[in-house]
Amino acid sequence: MASKLDARAVLDWPTIRDQAAAFITTEYASLNRGGAPITWPVTPYLGANGRSVDVTTGLTYPLKAERARRNPKVSLSFSQPLGSRLADPATFVIQGLATVHDADLRANSARYLAEVAAHLPEAFDSIPTVMLRRMAWYWARIWIEVTPVRVLWWRGGDLDQPPQLWEPQTLPTVAPSDPAPVGRGAGSWNTRAAADWRTRIRGALDRLGPPVLTSITPDGWPLPLRVRNAEQIPGGFRMRPPVGVDIVDGPACLTFHTHGPAFESQENASLTGTAATPVNTSSSTSSERSTTSSSRRSRCGARCT
Repeated sequence: MASKLDARAVLDWPTIRDQAAAFITTEYASLNRGGAPITWPVTPYLGANGRSVDVTTGLTYPLKAERARRNPKVSLSFSQPLGSRLADPATFVIQGLATVHDADLRANSARYLAEVAAHLPEAFDSIPTVMLRRMAWYWARIWIEVTPVRVLWWRGGDLDQPPQLWEPQTLPTVAPSDPAPVGRGAGSWNTRAAADWRTRIRGALDRLGPPVLTSITPDGWPLPLRVRNAEQIPGGFRMRPPVGVDIVDGPACLTFHTHGPAFESQENASLTGTAATPVNTSSSTSSERSTTSSSRRSRCGARCT
C-alpha cells in the first residue's frame, strides 16, 4: 500500500468529493471469484447523501455489480481529468465498500437518466429522441454505492511525489447490498475465442497513453494506479508506478482508455495477467513493474464489463 506519504497539507472529504464529481470517468476496480482485479472506466456520480461516490452498470451486463455484491471491497481511480474543467486536478484513488442497489429498477433508471442529462448534457442531447425510446435495455441500471474508507491523493496529479492519505475519523456504517437475483445468470454474451493480447492492445500506448495498473493490497483491496510510464516488452509491459506506493506481486489488470472532452467518444481496452518485480531491479516504491499477459488471460480482460 502506501509506504511514504505527503503530510504537508490537510485533506478533507469535501475536497475529494468535489473533484470526484467533476470527472467524466473513473477506473472502477472490483475482484472476480478468484480474487483477481478487473478494472473498467465508468462515469462517477455523487451519492444522495454526499458521503459516497456511485457508479452504475447495465442490467444486461451486470458483472461489475455481481463482483461487488460478492466482495464489497472496490476502488475508484481518478486519473483521466479530460473534460473535468478542473484547474489543478489531483490524481487519486478511493478505496471503499460497495452497496449494490438493484431491487427497484424503475427508480434506478429514473435516477440514471436525470444524472446523465445533468453530468453529460452534450452527450445526452446528441442522442436522437427515437433512439432514446429504443434504449430501454441500456437505461435499465444497477447502482453501486461506494462508501470511502481510504483515499490516496497525489496533489496536482504529480505522480513523482508521495501521496496524501485520507481516512474517515470513524469507520463508516455501510448498508448491505440488495439480495442477489434468484437463478442462474445468462453467462457471457460473447462466445468467440479471445484474440491474442498483442493484437488487442496494438498501438494502445500511442493512442491512449500510459495504462492504469491494478494490483491487490495486502488487506485485500484492488489498487488501480495510473503508471508514470510504460513500454511493451515481449511478454507484456514494463511500467513505473507512482511514488509512495508498494505494488504486491500477483494477479493484475491493465486498463487503457480515453474519451472526448464532452464524452462524445471513448476507447477502452483491458487485459488481465500477473504483476511482478523484474529480477534486475530493486523493490523500492519507485521501482519498475512488469506484467505478463497471454491470450487466455486477456480473454477475461477483453470481456470484462
